[in-house]
Amino acid sequence: MRMQLLALLADGPAHGYELKQDLEQLLGSAYPQPNVGQIYVTLGRLEKSGLIEGEEVAQSSRPNKKIYHLTAAGREALSAWFEETADEPRVRDDFFMKLSLAPRTGLADQISLINKQRREYLKTMRTLSKLASAEDRNNRTALLLIEGAMLHLQADLDWLERCQEELEGVEEPR
Repeated sequence: MRMQLLALLADGPAHGYELKQDLEQLLGSAYPQPNVGQIYVTLGRLEKSGLIEGEEVAQSSRPNKKIYHLTAAGREALSAWFEETADEPRVRDDFFMKLSLAPRTGLADQISLINKQRREYLKTMRTLSKLASAEDRNNRTALLLIEGAMLHLQADLDWLERCQEELEGVEEPR
């Protein structure tokens, strides 16, 4: 969440609750709603590391609020982040570890694991599909996020099918 907050602050100063609302508006309902407490903790850490500065602003009928703005170091860190490429492919997958280790334990059947995971992916796809239908058509960012998640899920479903074909085609060792 660090870099996302820096990116929002590059647009101009804001307080924590505004940043929460900006994230929610930008990413829509498919993205897990950010916890405002986590936002303030992250802002504190960013301030400690010199990437942002906070300034208390008095309010007449409410407690003071702290407005944050990006520092030169924060802008530099944000520029470096935009230059980085995304993580490598997912090779440390928890589900794949379960699938690989199940025969050694005797506690789970591989095909049952695949079927259970498939049901979960399909349930998630249905949920995302409903969210896409309900999402504001003008929020292209949110719609792209949902579409990306659904494409990843489809690839995972295809991979599960491949795993099942491979496992069903291999005889158990004697």
